[in-house]
Amino acid sequence: MKRIGILTAGGDTPAINATVFGAVTRANQLGLEVVGLLRGYESLFDDRVPHVLLNPLFRTIPELDPDYGGSILGSSRKFVDASNVAELDRATQRLRKLRLDGLICVGGDGTLNGLQPLSERIPVVLAPKTIDNDLGLNYPNETDKWVREAIPGSTEFAYRVNPTFVQNSMNHFQLDQMVNYVTPGYATAVFVAVGGIRRLRTTAESHRRICIVEVMGRSSGFIALGCAYGQPDLILVPEVPVDIDQVVDRVQETYRLQRNVLIVVGEGIVDPEGKELGASERSSDPAGNVRLSGAGDRLREMLMSRLGARFFSDLGFNDGADSAIFTRKVGHTQRGGRPVGFDRFHAAQLGGRAVEMLIEGQNNAVSVLQWHSQRGFYVTGYPGNGFRDTWGLIHARSLHPSFYDRERLHVSAVGIDYLLPIFTNCIGPEDVLYIRETRFDSGNLYRRYHSVNTDIEKRTRYAD
Repeated sequence: MKRIGILTAGGDTPAINATVFGAVTRANQLGLEVVGLLRGYESLFDDRVPHVLLNPLFRTIPELDPDYGGSILGSSRKFVDASNVAELDRATQRLRKLRLDGLICVGGDGTLNGLQPLSERIPVVLAPKTIDNDLGLNYPNETDKWVREAIPGSTEFAYRVNPTFVQNSMNHFQLDQMVNYVTPGYATAVFVAVGGIRRLRTTAESHRRICIVEVMGRSSGFIALGCAYGQPDLILVPEVPVDIDQVVDRVQETYRLQRNVLIVVGEGIVDPEGKELGASERSSDPAGNVRLSGAGDRLREMLMSRLGARFFSDLGFNDGADSAIFTRKVGHTQRGGRPVGFDRFHAAQLGGRAVEMLIEGQNNAVSVLQWHSQRGFYVTGYPGNGFRDTWGLIHARSLHPSFYDRERLHVSAVGIDYLLPIFTNCIGPEDVLYIRETRFDSGNLYRRYHSVNTDIEKRTRYAD
């Protein structure tokens, strides 16, 4: 193997460049050329195949900075259709035209789905990235918990979890057994969200209000769980249906005590029937994900209806429920910007391990970050099919039930044990120094922002 390709697909995260940097650094040591394919999977279906040589003369290009968020290679949500054999064959020919012996894809579960049909034509491995932390397994045989049922009058199927299987897993669950303990980008996303929560808390305190903070996490509550570091009063996660009576009771109790409440909600929270509270539109992105919007706003409406104006007026708040409850979204700031030290370091390790896996002859596999109570964090490889259920579908990893306290609506003791290894030392001295030196650099006032896209465009090559 002399020449490999690398692409970044799906949504952006803070640590993608660090992953690519780690891969290129390891390739330099092994004497491999690395070609960066631009715009994710979309590049494979473009006859010109726009690309960049990332290590000419086995020296990493300066534009590839592990401290820089996002992806200098660009990304897209192009869907790879395994049934379109002709299109996949043409994509393979384009890769051969670039003389690539293997391919690394940096992405999440959607990227892993697109990787499998390609792996039948060229060696491919995945380096994981997702702020949602939903690519992984809580225990090695977790994919066996799914039951598939035909939908009457449709060619599609519905999936549900076998509750007996999950209950049995509670009795034997150990953090050491988790597959891909945490994905790069997650720690930075929580860092950003916690900063926003702490700032919003003082506003809620000052004005005697109830603040609902909505964070990302389509069907996995890991970001919301990590926001426990911001000391919210309640945390609502997608895995546990919202019991509005329970929420109202907790809100009333807390508000009477301290005259303010802060609630963190994952964007994918559901009602008792399993319907997303925030699914204001049913349109989907190219990967088939429903676009969620407004979970926090919907919860606000429910609280306003249940609490009413009298609850607040009896406690001396005379502006009414409409003014007393407000919502804020942390939004896309969770996905961008400079990664924290934990993400930079481990993302680079995962990228380097992906290169080694190609050299070792692995295919349709994933470089994963493991944790052991004695050994700490380490990287290894895991079969891609290990993330698929019996029917070949990859499900987003959800919070293990033991991570969340349903009575307190907050992180549990086991959840705390899960979070501590990630965040105890996730911010390094260099992170603080970077903020100090760059945030109010006087040059920011007169220097125009220089996009890395400008420099990558100058390096871009085409197959023809």
